[in-house]
Amino acid sequence: MTLSQTTGRRDFLRQSLIIGTGLLAGPSVFAFGPRPNSRFNGVQIGAITYSFRSMPVTPDDIIRYCQQCGLSALELKGDTAEPYAGSPSFAKIREWRETVGMEKFVELRKKFRKAGITIYAYKPNALGEKNSDGEIEHAMKAAKALGASSVTVELPKDPAHSKRLADIAAKYKMYVGYHAHTQATDTAWDEALTQSPWNTLNLDCGHYIAAGGNNTPASLLALIEAKQDRISSLHLKDRRTKENGAANVEWGKGDTPIREILKLLKDKGYKFPVSIELEYPIPTGSDAVKEVTKCVAYAKAALV
Repeated sequence: MTLSQTTGRRDFLRQSLIIGTGLLAGPSVFAFGPRPNSRFNGVQIGAITYSFRSMPVTPDDIIRYCQQCGLSALELKGDTAEPYAGSPSFAKIREWRETVGMEKFVELRKKFRKAGITIYAYKPNALGEKNSDGEIEHAMKAAKALGASSVTVELPKDPAHSKRLADIAAKYKMYVGYHAHTQATDTAWDEALTQSPWNTLNLDCGHYIAAGGNNTPASLLALIEAKQDRISSLHLKDRRTKENGAANVEWGKGDTPIREILKLLKDKGYKFPVSIELEYPIPTGSDAVKEVTKCVAYAKAALV
């Protein structure tokens, strides 16, 4: 047998073996790249898909970004999920939400999990005071279908709305994580928390620090410890204090105690996930994926 015949036979056997094990089975089996892992020493680092708003945000795009960043978990916004599920124009979206089935949301959960990515929170634009009960129920059902344990929404000014959300959430055993900006104080969530065990904090650490006043790195760490059993997720960004201009800045250049927060979560064994939220200006020559990758690396270095 000649060398070329031997080589050809080996190539044929190798290809047969690969096909037999599914490695050449095409996109339907291995549609995406390596499975990412962003759980470091027990702390789940994820990102809100808002971080990639400067880029296309289809599910396949988001999966690719997660693989490039090394992210294995997400807070998914509705602007990725709802178009995938067939949402119509804004004018007709209420009726669609009130009637659509959950098949495409289940399909989306499977699509992400196949790539090694879980969805722990869902943030659709369907939880406001002007949304119908049917739309809110849709959001809860969609979150459940996506595999999330919470939905996230801005903390309402009217306590009646957080009570309304909690009552609907209880039917689906879905936590509602309330997000605050610079109106955050140590007591901002107290009324919502007393209304229902399904009302929780989606605590944005950067916005809390930027509020200034009594909000300090020490008080933020104390708030996390005090409310740890009522936090469904954190948002992590670096902001300067109000006195220092309150700007969103690259991690490590602001006043948010990011390393201390992550160390607290690790040392105490807190299980709620952390969402990277990219809000600082993207430097010239970079993009959202590169900047989120830096944030993941920063978090990992703080945790290992």
